[in-house]
Amino acid sequence: MKWALPRWSGTLAVKSAVFITVMCCALAAMLGVLVHVSVTRQTVEQDRDRALARLSEATAAYQAGEPLPRWAAIDPPELPASLRELAAGGRRGTMLDERGGHPVMWAAGPADRGRVLAVEVDHEPSRDTIDGLRRAIVWSSALAIGVTLLVGAFAVTRVTGRLHATARVARRISGGDLDARVDDPRTRDPGRPQDEVAAVAAALDSMAASLQGKLLAEQRFTADVAHELRTPLTGLLAAAELLPPGRPTELVRDRVAALRTLTEDLLEISRLDSGRERLETDAEDLGALVRRVVGASHTDTRVEVVRDARVETDRRRLERVLGNLVANAHRHGRGPVVLTVDGHRVTVRDHGPGYPDYVLEHGPQRFRTEGGAKGHGLGLTIALGQAEVLGARLEFTDAEDGGAMATLTLPHPS
Repeated sequence: MKWALPRWSGTLAVKSAVFITVMCCALAAMLGVLVHVSVTRQTVEQDRDRALARLSEATAAYQAGEPLPRWAAIDPPELPASLRELAAGGRRGTMLDERGGHPVMWAAGPADRGRVLAVEVDHEPSRDTIDGLRRAIVWSSALAIGVTLLVGAFAVTRVTGRLHATARVARRISGGDLDARVDDPRTRDPGRPQDEVAAVAAALDSMAASLQGKLLAEQRFTADVAHELRTPLTGLLAAAELLPPGRPTELVRDRVAALRTLTEDLLEISRLDSGRERLETDAEDLGALVRRVVGASHTDTRVEVVRDARVETDRRRLERVLGNLVANAHRHGRGPVVLTVDGHRVTVRDHGPGYPDYVLEHGPQRFRTEGGAKGHGLGLTIALGQAEVLGARLEFTDAEDGGAMATLTLPHPS
């Protein structure tokens, strides 16, 4: 069984905090051990030197026949056996031991007739000093770790905050808000040091500005072309009406009508791209509206109302979306074409080969068609744009048993 880590554990701030904490703990432990070992060795050596000095003093007094000091004795019973054996062999030595629950530093040397002269030094003050040092190391390490963690977290939070701001702007740009900019303070002041976050923010702002410029130029070009085509198209339509009846005249009128439709589509796309479209909402029965759309399309489309709903929407725009979906299903798919109403969800489904892969992956793209299909790829593009103006969600999928399926989900009233 695999355990998934919580989402917050993957954030840079948490990873940095864990790294700082681990490094501080490792450094504090290493320094603490070094200091503790050094001070302990030094303290033990000092007590050993004191014990040997007392042993020399007691040996001199014993040899001079003077009374032994209170901290010296001949063959004391508490003397460790190993140290007693060493002294009985004619050598001097020291040993740290416990007596009555208290630490004692022993020093022993040979006396006369195989006896041993021993002295003791109370080691408890030194042990208390070592214990105090150990507590001081622990508390100072904890304090240092806490302060370092707070300072590090503050520094990392400033960096991650700037990264989160950059990510939010990137998401706004991907959502269509090309006016969004990071505007990092460091990028506004060239005299300040430029770190990596500032470089990313500057690159993102530059990319957004370049993308916005290109899209605006494309929108202006599309609108200008459509507007310029309107005047000659009006003249062509008038001239086509004056032609004598016949097959050539019908072909000319058909092509001029198609060109006029294309021009109107381009104008509609340019208005949608500008983002200045406004809704004119009213209450509509979705089932009745769908039947009107199908009737106006003059196609053999079956309407199924599973669950009717009354919606607040812009009727003209919704009819435009559904009309384009129905027309696309008949033009590029195969019958039967079924339009289903289920509450606030409307589905248009045909039984043809399904949508092209690029539509399923990236959505409809203007002027792109595949497989020899006729058209200019504008119908679905307009439907998607009008759905966004309505605040609806339009999804393109392929049905499991074959055929293309477009699902329009209208917003529910708040």
